[in-house]
Amino acid sequence: MLRGQLVKLKKRTVRNKKARQSKKKLYFGKDAHRAIVEYQTAAQREEKHQIYISKIRNSFDKLAENLIFIHGFARDQEHFNLLKADCVSFLYETLEKFDSNRGSKAFSYFNVCAKNFLIIRSKKNLKNKQRNISIENFKNMSLSEKNAIENYKIIPAQDDLLILEEDKEILKEVLQKIKLKVVNHNEKLCIDSIIKVFENIDNLDFLNKRAIFVYLREISGLNPKQLSVAISNIRKLYREIVGSDSFYFLFRT
Repeated sequence: MLRGQLVKLKKRTVRNKKARQSKKKLYFGKDAHRAIVEYQTAAQREEKHQIYISKIRNSFDKLAENLIFIHGFARDQEHFNLLKADCVSFLYETLEKFDSNRGSKAFSYFNVCAKNFLIIRSKKNLKNKQRNISIENFKNMSLSEKNAIENYKIIPAQDDLLILEEDKEILKEVLQKIKLKVVNHNEKLCIDSIIKVFENIDNLDFLNKRAIFVYLREISGLNPKQLSVAISNIRKLYREIVGSDSFYFLFRT
């Protein structure tokens, strides 16, 4: 009798546990999968943007965050925020590549994409770190390292400087073309910030990717998530313009 009651109690406990687990909402489950399919079938760009912001972005945020924490890709909080923003931007750019007709789940696909991105970025950062030379330790440098520093001080040829100035003017026109195409408020703030940084580039002390991201964030007033999404959309417009016949003609005139 007592044994039978224990068996019933155990079965009831298992059922209750399964019920609680089923009620627990996954951060990247079927809802996110359906939202991605909905994003791909949406016709208007603004509609896609709204679907991404309301139904997909949080899943990408959590996915990137978990992978960075689990595998220890970030050194500190600042590096974590920047790496997470870059990873989410990358996932946003791969949204159109996912094919639900193949039977794979969105989580599996984007989990692999995000992990590969973080591994490649980690290896690249390590490679750059190994290439960096500390000038403060000049006495202990090898001859090849000292030559590398001396060669870096060489002034570019006049032809190269002229080409660089021409490229700057072309890029200015591209930025203005992008400014005319953006319709989202955050994207307008972002492109205005990019143009401002570009116009004052000779007066900036630091020009690495992290510093530029900080400049854009301060000028635009956008938070890292908003800025990351805006940059991704602007990047797509840039590719459309660069690949168009009109831009090819711009190089020839």
